[in-house]
Amino acid sequence: MSVLHVENLYKTYGEKVLFNEISFSIKENERIGLLGVNGTGKSTLLKVIAGIESAERGDMLHANSLQIEYLPQQPELDPELTVLEQIYYGDSVMMKVMREYEKALQKLEHNPEKQIAQELVMSMQQKMDEADAWDANTAAKTVLTKLGISDFDKKVQYLSGGQKKRVAIAKALIQPADLLILDEPTNHLDNMSIEWLEGYLAAYKGSLIVVTHDRYFLNRVTNQIFELEQGSLYTYEGNYEIYLEKKAEREAAARKSEEKRQNLLRRELAWLQRGAKARTTKQKARKQRVEGLKEQTGPEAKKDVDFSIGSVRLGKQVIEAQNITFSYAADQKPLVKDFSYLVVPGERLGIIGPNGAGKSTLLNILADRLQPQAGKVEFGQTVKIGYYTQEYEEMDENLRLIEYIREVAEVVHTVDGQVITAEQMLERFLFSREMQWTYIRRLSGGERRRLYLLSVLMEEPNVLFLDEPTNDLDTQTLSILEDYLDQFPGVVITVSHDRYFLDRVVDRLLVCKGGSGEIERFQGSYSAYIDNQKEEASLQKETKAGPAPKQAKQYRKKLSYKEQQEWNQIEDKIMELEMKKEELEAEIGEAGSDYDRIQESMKKQADVEAELEKTIERWTELSLMIEEIESGKQQ
Repeated sequence: MSVLHVENLYKTYGEKVLFNEISFSIKENERIGLLGVNGTGKSTLLKVIAGIESAERGDMLHANSLQIEYLPQQPELDPELTVLEQIYYGDSVMMKVMREYEKALQKLEHNPEKQIAQELVMSMQQKMDEADAWDANTAAKTVLTKLGISDFDKKVQYLSGGQKKRVAIAKALIQPADLLILDEPTNHLDNMSIEWLEGYLAAYKGSLIVVTHDRYFLNRVTNQIFELEQGSLYTYEGNYEIYLEKKAEREAAARKSEEKRQNLLRRELAWLQRGAKARTTKQKARKQRVEGLKEQTGPEAKKDVDFSIGSVRLGKQVIEAQNITFSYAADQKPLVKDFSYLVVPGERLGIIGPNGAGKSTLLNILADRLQPQAGKVEFGQTVKIGYYTQEYEEMDENLRLIEYIREVAEVVHTVDGQVITAEQMLERFLFSREMQWTYIRRLSGGERRRLYLLSVLMEEPNVLFLDEPTNDLDTQTLSILEDYLDQFPGVVITVSHDRYFLDRVVDRLLVCKGGSGEIERFQGSYSAYIDNQKEEASLQKETKAGPAPKQAKQYRKKLSYKEQQEWNQIEDKIMELEMKKEELEAEIGEAGSDYDRIQESMKKQADVEAELEKTIERWTELSLMIEEIESGKQQ
């Protein structure tokens, strides 16, 4: 059953068509991931569905009682409200009762002796019972706690940007809704919070549509993928992994169709050019057909992206941190304490940790953007740093894209000495030749981030610092960046909360613990680190609880009928295969110089040897089963 049905939605932004008569349905309990290159209109589509923006034309059909809850990328909260007041918004009876109940509790806390305050709390407790609001009240506080918000009475104006985003997420999650819309919910969340959110959404009762760059999150949360591409909407049944497979199939089919169109066009043109009479009806029909074929647009050719771009040669000495300590104030605990580290050529280093643990601070110290209070950081003479910051860089909005990039560099050079122009690099970062003459002021936020990323890479650094590069970048741009880093000959040091990106890019980690300034080293991927943490937690739990009682080993009582039949025949089968192998060896020896016969016999021999090895392995398995059965009889 559909929660929402959209028909022939059409919307433009300036001269750009965002949605060209797109239609789709959202069913009950459906989990939709919305993908598309930045600037294609993902956030706009979410706003249209939520009723915040309108389209030029199209219909949205749904029940009058449909409740939609929308979390924007940049949520706006009332700075004067407390955390709890902020999330208990809305006109539903339950929300009103919970708001009044929290206010009554606050009055009682400030005036515990006043009878009127006590009576008010008792009255509101009765209303909470009537509205069946206790579970929702508990759920709201649980959600806030899981998202790292513990001070419920704190005013929103005193929260950090990351905390505000978490409050907004909690606010969206606890509202009763038929359709929950989340625009980049994982930004500003640490990995533990993201994993909790995945579990929460798995049990969410309504339908969900989400835009996110976090590909593990997409894979685990969604069962349907929508992709916006050049004004069209493509739908795929399944999660992100299945989407990748099906998209590859769709693009292969589209390329095949385009090849057929081009071949037909060539044949038609050749026929016309053979000099048949110009004014026959058949000839006119042919001309019209050729014009029609020319006007058809095939799929845009996907260029092979070769990112083996050179950089300034990097010597053996890169960066060495020696006993560094840093804090932002003398009376605060250090974010980094007595830390030493040697960065070596070719290093792929990830910096992880909870929010506020000092990840970006450590990155800035290693990049020589912050000076430590104690210790020092030394740099090799050949080091050329490129730094991608999570803060928005100022851009001259009156420049065109190509002008902005040319100010950094007209060309870059590949490892083998070839030249790649600024135009070609822009194309590789999904800016078409036509779009390159667009003014920066016309770009979306995500497109600006992509342009800024390219400007950093165009500097041809040999040490690349990336501070939360996955924020505000779409999945396609992230894939391009990851391909670039695969072939980047220098050092990569990145702060990121994106688990997929970390697994793809880094092979060792620095883990900022927070509070103590301690920084732990881990050799391996992010997923390996998480597995290691879970294993350590499990061992600690076992140590506290004591060893689990040993259970008596369960022995097999007998072979199954099929296994018994197999055992009765397997030794004969092995003998037959060994004889066949010997026969083939003899055939090869008798073949002399008959090359074709030798080839055929050798192929048969390889097949027999493979089957023989497989049969012997199975004989071993069955033998062990029989030994286990005999051991059980003796117990």
